[in-house]
Amino acid sequence: MILAYAQLALAMVLVGANVGVAKLLADQLPIALIAFLRCVLAVLVLWPLARWLEPRTHVPRDARGNLFLQALFGTAIYNAGLLAGLRLTSALEGGLVLATLPAVVAIGAALWLRETLAPRQWLAAGLAGSGMAAITLARIGAGDGGAWLGNLLVFLGVCGEAIYVLLAKRIAGRVPVLTASLWMQAFSALVLLPFAAPGFGAVPALADPSLAALLVFHSLTASVLCLLLWYQGLKRVPGGVAGVFTAFLPASAAATAVLLLGESFSAIHALGFALTGTSLLLATWPRR
Repeated sequence: MILAYAQLALAMVLVGANVGVAKLLADQLPIALIAFLRCVLAVLVLWPLARWLEPRTHVPRDARGNLFLQALFGTAIYNAGLLAGLRLTSALEGGLVLATLPAVVAIGAALWLRETLAPRQWLAAGLAGSGMAAITLARIGAGDGGAWLGNLLVFLGVCGEAIYVLLAKRIAGRVPVLTASLWMQAFSALVLLPFAAPGFGAVPALADPSLAALLVFHSLTASVLCLLLWYQGLKRVPGGVAGVFTAFLPASAAATAVLLLGESFSAIHALGFALTGTSLLLATWPRR
């Protein structure tokens, strides 16, 4: 069980660390190009893995349509919002915004899937909104409209990821994880290609080994390794308990931003993380 817990924790740590990595990439390369290359690299790795571990998997036509929508919202829109937002805001605040995902998913489930939410889930949504409001008001008060817009763009990415999660519920169990991920990454690459093509002139910048390494790390951890670690951990840990490990996401994002990128951590950030962290735990903590 300890190994399963470690797999879940490491998956979320890598997701959080990728916020800082994505910011470094967004400062150097066109946004659509980063997202496109990330998908292409993921396909190159997922293709042999899916053929090896999930051979002869048939994907029904309606499931393919669902996977296309998941790719559109969960990969294309999520990455576009995240990368565009991180050009304007800090990795620290980007991680805080990403921590609102469980609350946004809960609200989406109530509005779209007509699921009944427990009072604590509504409280979680309120706390997540309060954390966002705290950062937003601080930015507006300081006259930093760019960071406010950046946070809003990251939140747009969160909404795209939430739609992906809700769409995934419609085909849960019908398509194996690796095969589903392979289809989504391939669909995402096709969707992003027209937007990435004008930026192909920036590809020579990847001759810089450090920049190329960041892109490979970003692609293979976020699109492949995190997925494998998370679902491997879920084999032994109930979903409700596993959700608690998402608390590692904002913590990892904050640590990466402060220790590696040199961003400053203020009192308003502490308040925002306290609110969104509590929201995240309320939204994912097991009922019993």
